[in-house]
Amino acid sequence: MHSGWYSTEELATLLKVDPSTLRRWRSATPPQGPPFVQIAPRLYLYSIPDTQLWLAQKRTDPSEAA
Repeated sequence: MHSGWYSTEELATLLKVDPSTLRRWRSATPPQGPPFVQIAPRLYLYSIPDTQLWLAQKRTDPSEAA
């Protein structure tokens, strides 16, 4: 895994969702979506390794789901 950070807009593009989806996930109780860090009142960042791990945990292998 490499390190670095995604902005809300970058991660939304990667996940093919609207940035408002990530904002909704962050404000849900409890929060949903990948882990995030709040840098400023309106600035959130997502760690690339944390995001990769979150995606791996969401993965469904059909051969194992049966």
